[in-house]
Amino acid sequence: MEVSEIIKNINAAVDSLPTEITDEDRIALLAAKDKLQDRIETPLDTFVRFMLSTVQTTALRLGHQMKFLETGIAAHGPVSLEDLAKPSSADPQLVNRIMRVLVAMKFFQEPEKNVYIANPHVAAFMKPSPLAAGIHHIGHIVPTIASLPEYLAKHGYQDPSDAFNGPWQLVNQTKDQYFEWIAKRPEDQEAFNTLMAITRLQRGEDWFEFYPVEDKLKASSPEDIVLVDIGGGLGHDAIAFRNHFPDLPGKVVVEDLPAVTAEIKDLPDGIEALGHSFLDPQPASISNAKAYYLRTVLHDWPDKQALVILKHIRNIMSKDSILLINENAMPDTNVPLYAAQIDFTMMASFSSLDRTEEQFRKLLEEARFSLLKVWRPKVELPGSAVLFEASKKE
Repeated sequence: MEVSEIIKNINAAVDSLPTEITDEDRIALLAAKDKLQDRIETPLDTFVRFMLSTVQTTALRLGHQMKFLETGIAAHGPVSLEDLAKPSSADPQLVNRIMRVLVAMKFFQEPEKNVYIANPHVAAFMKPSPLAAGIHHIGHIVPTIASLPEYLAKHGYQDPSDAFNGPWQLVNQTKDQYFEWIAKRPEDQEAFNTLMAITRLQRGEDWFEFYPVEDKLKASSPEDIVLVDIGGGLGHDAIAFRNHFPDLPGKVVVEDLPAVTAEIKDLPDGIEALGHSFLDPQPASISNAKAYYLRTVLHDWPDKQALVILKHIRNIMSKDSILLINENAMPDTNVPLYAAQIDFTMMASFSSLDRTEEQFRKLLEEARFSLLKVWRPKVELPGSAVLFEASKKE
């Protein structure tokens, strides 16, 4: 088939796509797009794409910071270059240069010179969306990742393994671990808290949809604790769990740092918030719960600190308590780019890692847990996670 015919067919196929598609189909289509790009891209194309990738993230951050996105959405139609410049009193020429990138990224249309129309999906990047918080977060992630060559050379190319002495500390000239650092900066703390909701947008099935909750998590009375969500942020998971099982006996507790739980508003009946650092011994008030649940907590911590977290949990578990760890399990080979990039980000920001199933087994063994089973969703998507079920060894 001639290339011109292939191009024609691709364009026709794109135009005929249904308005709504399933997550599985969306992932498959994106994989097909990547396969096409890999097939036709020259080494120079690849180099240019990699070299200039940070331009897009920086332009998006500036568009958010200088209120281009907000102004464009509020206009409900065409907006002038001058109007975009007003909120930040920006130089119009600077605005024009940033907008060139945002137009090329399809965030805006440019029907005529110095006139722009925000595309509908821009609204998804506005506060209080977790995507807006993600844009704020970019400002921390990019410099830290960029520091890796310097950091690794300085440390003899050893894998970062201490949450308090890693690339994050080098870039920010601090001895604070990441979560200590943002706790002192309310704007950064708020952005991180909001950003954590993004995992609910991308991960497919919730753990309690493929784990037999009603068989496994039976509290003896309504006053008993059925689930402690450790590192549970603003309570998104706990609320979803309780909404899914409104009649399940027992209380649900959301535990996170006091700076996080202070931001929790209006928890439903049956859910309580507890301000506490899981690096410290766990309080007796949550001992003997039926289940202790951690979602994407351990990937923020290298083994050195992950063992501390697990041992503190173990110390308050009864012989009937269950440990549930909801995390990505990295494949041993041919790791998808998305997962590899998340792992890279963990290395830079937290000196931590996304673990393979074998690494989880070894971690649990060292913390004196027995792995009972690895539960998997029916369909595993990028961002979806498995559920490790474990009990403590006596």
